[in-house]
Amino acid sequence: MRLLLCGRTVQPTRRIKKKNGIEYWYEETPYYDKEMKQIRHTSKYLGRNIDGEPVRMRVAPDEIKVKTKKKPVHVRSSFDYGSILTLQKVMEELHLDRHLLDILNPSEFAMVRALAFNRIIRPLAMKNVGTWYEGTSLALESPEITLSSQRISEFLGRVGDHDIPDRFMARILEGTGTKTTLIYDITSLSSYSQLINLLEYGYNRDGDSLPQINLSLILDKDKGIPVMYDIYPGSIADVSTLSGTLQKIRAQGIHDYIAIMDRGFFSQGNLEELLDHQLTFIMAAKLQLKDLKLLLTEAQKDIDDVKYLQKFNKDTIFVKPITYPLGSHLVQGYVYYDPKLEQSERETLRSRLYDIREELLKARLKKNSNPFVVFREKAQGFMNFFDWQVAGDRFEVTIKQNAVTQRMNRMGKYILFYSGEFDWITCLTLYRERDEIEKAFKDLKNEIDLLPLNTPSEKTTRGFIFVAFLSLIIRTRLIHKMREAGLVDKYSVELLLLQLDKLRKISLADGQVITTEMTKKQRDILEALKICA
Repeated sequence: MRLLLCGRTVQPTRRIKKKNGIEYWYEETPYYDKEMKQIRHTSKYLGRNIDGEPVRMRVAPDEIKVKTKKKPVHVRSSFDYGSILTLQKVMEELHLDRHLLDILNPSEFAMVRALAFNRIIRPLAMKNVGTWYEGTSLALESPEITLSSQRISEFLGRVGDHDIPDRFMARILEGTGTKTTLIYDITSLSSYSQLINLLEYGYNRDGDSLPQINLSLILDKDKGIPVMYDIYPGSIADVSTLSGTLQKIRAQGIHDYIAIMDRGFFSQGNLEELLDHQLTFIMAAKLQLKDLKLLLTEAQKDIDDVKYLQKFNKDTIFVKPITYPLGSHLVQGYVYYDPKLEQSERETLRSRLYDIREELLKARLKKNSNPFVVFREKAQGFMNFFDWQVAGDRFEVTIKQNAVTQRMNRMGKYILFYSGEFDWITCLTLYRERDEIEKAFKDLKNEIDLLPLNTPSEKTTRGFIFVAFLSLIIRTRLIHKMREAGLVDKYSVELLLLQLDKLRKISLADGQVITTEMTKKQRDILEALKICA
């Protein structure tokens, strides 16, 4: 572009400026400043100096021609890189890439890694994953793989039909060492599919009226990652899964560990199996059992005696040691009484019963409706707290005081049984850390987008759950690193990866691949996570 300045035609000039050791091209155009009565210059950024030519680094559609005086420099494509780099470093830190390459060929490894990264960065329907993949730096590293919907389905079917998940978990368990704290829990995965044999109706933890698969998960508390999972038909109760899980852990040669379990796994049979194998555990008791009701009734006669007074997280609680005779064993435990929790639970129950009563009183029965079915649906698990009858098309409902009193007598109180050398505070602290596995289930369902299961067969379902498990390992470890680095107050996982996606790989027409300049935010994130770009 030519300009007329003081009667003369002038051209903008280009010059290189050096900042932090990196060279950049700028175009400077002179102009006359009437106020200052002097010639000044405007400066326009052209790009980074690449082989003597300016190349813009932050704008890169599929084909950019950067015009220069000599010849155009073609930027063929740009690829998301920062988020891929971060997840890859997490994989390497946990040796997941090594474990996978022990059981998969390089192309299969590239495919399962791409699918797992997609569930973390931007979960998509399988038909769209290939388009996402082509825009990431993974495509530069492994251009030979095809991620069409059909190829993905075939691959997941092969994974689900072989022992790949079991072999992978065996390597992870071996890598955790022989002494660790394992937290065990189970959740439900619902599906509309009619082609998955494992789908059955059962207790659904999400309140879905759909058939389900039950997914158990074991979390290594010390490393903060899931290390093992299993799949069960939807009708199998939680308590029935423990024996098989313990056998699988023993089969991996792991015997010296602490198992942390919720009351859903409590039964006399499970307790006896844990004690027979001399396993170290902490398990919450199910207080609906008759002998445990009697044990609690006896313990709470003097539970609020000051000799049992303790403090936990700055709140006062009462803790009383107990023993529970079970066959040839004598199980050790603690009864905990938390007055603050009791008050909260009482208010929650009163509020819930009031809302249900009002809902039932307002209900109008249709001519052919079944009153019991209507009552059960509206009572939602609180049926035993109500006396009711039908008058015309209405319910007459009263709350049963005795039932409320019995429930309130147990509120704020719970029992933890254990085997091993645990004082009351260690038992309670370890049990409270079960929250980590609840967060893992939430991430599986919401962030990794596992629900609802839309896979076409049982084999592909098993393969898809394996991919989700791998995604969960990487995501939970990344969260752990973010927490250690003090980043969780500034970023969610999604926001952090979005910020890093601005760091890109650029493919030039001559075959060169370069990386864009790193922003200060990106540099601060990667340094905090101890990741070298």
